[in-house]
Amino acid sequence: MSISHTLLGLLEAGPRHGYDLKRSYDERFGHDKPLHYGQVYATMSRLLKNGLVEVDGVESGEGPERKRYAITEAGVTDVARWLRSPEKPEPYLQSVLYTKVVLALLTGRDAAALLDTQRAEHLRLMRELTRRKTDGDLADQLICDHALFHLEADLRWLELTAARLHRLAARVRENPA
Repeated sequence: MSISHTLLGLLEAGPRHGYDLKRSYDERFGHDKPLHYGQVYATMSRLLKNGLVEVDGVESGEGPERKRYAITEAGVTDVARWLRSPEKPEPYLQSVLYTKVVLALLTGRDAAALLDTQRAEHLRLMRELTRRKTDGDLADQLICDHALFHLEADLRWLELTAARLHRLAARVRENPA
């Protein structure tokens, strides 16, 4: 996810301090990976340098000065362009799971056990996400559905690979490269 574009989009609602941006980001998007303050301020510094935000005010208090940032017209245009552009689908053509299966076969290890272990881990995570989805709000439900659909596709691949393991093993042995 583009943190820069997300922070810019949050600024469209009105000027905010870095602390407020972090809190808003974490509440809406950072459930599993909250932003660090350093990320927020480094990102805001880049956005300021690139003319996508401006300092709307500075407040001094007991701690360091607090800058309030506002999005510029260039920032609004940049967010709009980002929102219109499709995300590149991830085809997973360099799958770590596939690599592990082939290496297990090449080195004489048990590829079927590797697939079983991975299947168990996927199912464990799917149970966890299903609980989170059941207890969560609409945002949690949508995020968990997205992850669950990807995990289901992975499980289908694991099953297909397990069914073709003997053929793959023969091919790997015949062409060890």
